[in-house]
Amino acid sequence: MTSPSRGRFISVEGIDGAGKSTHLAWLNGFLQSKGIALVQTREPGGTELGEKLRALLLNDAMTLETEALLMFASRAQHLSAVIEPALARGEWVLCDRFSDATYAYQCGGRGLDTAKFAALEHWVQSRGDGLIEPDLTLIFDVPLEVSQARMADSRVLDRFEREQHDFHARVRAAYLERAVHNSARIRVVNANRSLADIQAELAEMFTDYE
Repeated sequence: MTSPSRGRFISVEGIDGAGKSTHLAWLNGFLQSKGIALVQTREPGGTELGEKLRALLLNDAMTLETEALLMFASRAQHLSAVIEPALARGEWVLCDRFSDATYAYQCGGRGLDTAKFAALEHWVQSRGDGLIEPDLTLIFDVPLEVSQARMADSRVLDRFEREQHDFHARVRAAYLERAVHNSARIRVVNANRSLADIQAELAEMFTDYE
């Protein structure tokens, strides 16, 4: 009996207020409508341990280094328990944030030394000759004034969402910088448009991507 081919690993990124949750839900339904076996998950979180770490990360004050270490601790468990097994079964993984978010929020937003980020990324994600990383990353991008207005009308905000304007500006800039340096993997989607326009672009993108 032949083993299934490896599944696809898709991550979805964006600053807070970019509409990521809405686009994730649509993508999930669209891909499943194509008959794709799919696991949707999130970071930080995705496992029982990861969800406990998520609660700490989103609510408790901590040092920058502690924050980065907990992000990667959650990721290590997530890869081992959820992402790698699903890909090995031939399923697709649709993940709400991955290491690009750590780069954007901890390096861009908070100022974590990029060498420390790279060391943690190598330690946690190295397999064989390379890193486990998404096959495709979508960054949903909106101007800061749009994201800030959406969050103002939102639910109770976590400690990242409560950060000042300059923090979110740095996060957005880091995302866009990351996209420039990883253009083969990362696609920036203009999310400051109608849902119909965004969904039409995604449908075309994934028709080509399959």
